[in-house]
Amino acid sequence: MIVRENTRRINVGGVSVGGGAPVRIQSMTTTKTADVENTLAQIAALKQAGCEIVRVAVADEEDAVAIKQVVAGSGLPVVADIHFSHRLAVTSIENGAHKVRINPGNIGGEEKIKYVADCVKAHGIPVRVGSNTGSIEPHFLEKYGRSAKALVESALFNVAALEKNGVQDIAISVKASDVPMTVNAYLLLANRTSYPLHVGVTEAGTTASGIVKSSVGIGALLLQGIGDTLRVSLTDDPVQEVYAAKRILQACGLEENYVEVISCPTCGRCSWDSMALAREVADFVLPYSVKAKVAVMGCVVNGPGEAKDADLGIAGGNGYCLLFKKGEPYLKVEASAARETFLRELKELVSDGQNK
Repeated sequence: MIVRENTRRINVGGVSVGGGAPVRIQSMTTTKTADVENTLAQIAALKQAGCEIVRVAVADEEDAVAIKQVVAGSGLPVVADIHFSHRLAVTSIENGAHKVRINPGNIGGEEKIKYVADCVKAHGIPVRVGSNTGSIEPHFLEKYGRSAKALVESALFNVAALEKNGVQDIAISVKASDVPMTVNAYLLLANRTSYPLHVGVTEAGTTASGIVKSSVGIGALLLQGIGDTLRVSLTDDPVQEVYAAKRILQACGLEENYVEVISCPTCGRCSWDSMALAREVADFVLPYSVKAKVAVMGCVVNGPGEAKDADLGIAGGNGYCLLFKKGEPYLKVEASAARETFLRELKELVSDGQNK
């Protein structure tokens, strides 16, 4: 059993983060925020996929003002991502952002930090202080080099700037594209603060390599109880980030209401296309919040036995497939009809579970 770090709780537009709340899935839109129609369409797709908090880029005044319309039409809490401009931060907050992501070090001096801090307090929203290897304060970079230590010291230095101005609702991230550095930074940070932590591997890359890096880094932290929100950063449709995040939570045992799909790697005994069906089944069950286990096994030699506890399973034979429940065979069908029959049984299983 994973013992979660005891962090403070913050509220992001009605979604609780930290303090024992579930680990929340975040993603970020790729549209220009001022393009409200397309931004809202992307947010709707992210929500359907399972995203719980969405971040939007605020690059100029037009984006900051558009936050009002985005918030009004969004089904998710909206985080405004700002760099280098205290005025854009304040405009975003005044237009209804549920949270801002800033780095006080690049906002521009104590007076400007206070300007943002006063606005944050007046509107009662939290702030994420994001430190990454591209934003380490120069004096920490000089002292510690590009390292986990430098990331943590830089983040806490910027947190202190907000605390000095009375801001207490803070989340922190310390990301690198280097997985060991990221993990070490969060391990150090977790011992230094009780603020909720947003975890992830930044600039993780394209889908295949990015999912591997993110799974290793985020998974290593979650299994040690570290992490209150997460983002899987991929060079892809952000919906894929959400699906990957859900699978990481599932693999770490932090999400129970999902359909677990187990499948064998197949071998020379497999005489039907079980790989294709396994992929189709995995995609089919993603939207369902149902606690169930489904097995797609290559052959009947070990299939039912290896998937003894599966609620529903299928294994192939010579020209036929065997459907089974809890390891017990109950239906034999020709291989040509196996896909259609199994998907029909699967749909019934998940629909019944969803309606309970």
